[in-house]
Amino acid sequence: MIDFDRVYTAADYATAPKEPGVYVWFFDEIPDGVPTEDCRVTEHGTALYVGIATVKRTLRSRLRNHFRGNASGSTLRLTLGCHLGLPLREVGSRLTFGDQEPVVSEWLAAHGRVACVADPDPERYEDELLLSGRFPLNIKGNPHPYAKKVSERRAAARSAARAAGAWARNRHPAAAR
Repeated sequence: MIDFDRVYTAADYATAPKEPGVYVWFFDEIPDGVPTEDCRVTEHGTALYVGIATVKRTLRSRLRNHFRGNASGSTLRLTLGCHLGLPLREVGSRLTFGDQEPVVSEWLAAHGRVACVADPDPERYEDELLLSGRFPLNIKGNPHPYAKKVSERRAAARSAARAAGAWARNRHPAAAR
């Protein structure tokens, strides 16, 4: 696990470093069905997700995307929205939770805390953390057995959103223009 000095919330993420680095999300409430065996538990909650920030998308901007963005710009938001049972929607060329995005933001503000460490080479930390198999909400490069279920859940939500969008376009072709 990474060593960190500070944990950020929705209220203070704007003070996170404007640098590349790695971050770990902790939750004091666990979404239904997410296994927590072997996950790190601290006073901030249970560590369920790890991510990286690059020079172009710094720690501060990544945290903003997660706390305030939408499902098309944050895989964490996409995963949480699917676990919260929100319907994914096709909005233009993007898949989001549409008018339900605030539900994800509110849930993250109430239950999410994120620790981060600035580092010019965050990929090595992310890889090391993922190989530990202790982050069930990650997919790419994650040996955790739940990663496959997360992938399937997200794929089903995407498929349903695209099918609903195609149905709406076929039903109201003039409105789709």
